[in-house]
Amino acid sequence: QVQLVESGGGLVQPGGSLRLSCAVSAITFTLNTMGWYRQAPGKQRELVAEITSGGSTTYADSVKGRFTISRDNAKKLLALQMNSLKSEDTAVYYCKLRRAWDDYWGQGTQVTVSS
Repeated sequence: QVQLVESGGGLVQPGGSLRLSCAVSAITFTLNTMGWYRQAPGKQRELVAEITSGGSTTYADSVKGRFTISRDNAKKLLALQMNSLKSEDTAVYYCKLRRAWDDYWGQGTQVTVSS
């Protein structure tokens, strides 16, 4: 049984900040690579940030220096701190758990950056 539930999305003005959270039910969470992806209208879903079980992180060039991915293994939470938001960050953001045999996705949370 694997469930991922995102929260924290909403409407924010350019330059503002949001913190997204993903609650994960998987027992193997501490061993899994986790990631945040986003999909804007008319665009393919793209990797935003990824974090391994050991804490190594990877960021898309478009968000590097503005977004920070983190995980709390005790609480089984994945987070994405988003600062200096731009209109092009507008998208549905998805939490993903990666396993060797399968990937699991949350339902997504809408982030809209607009004046």
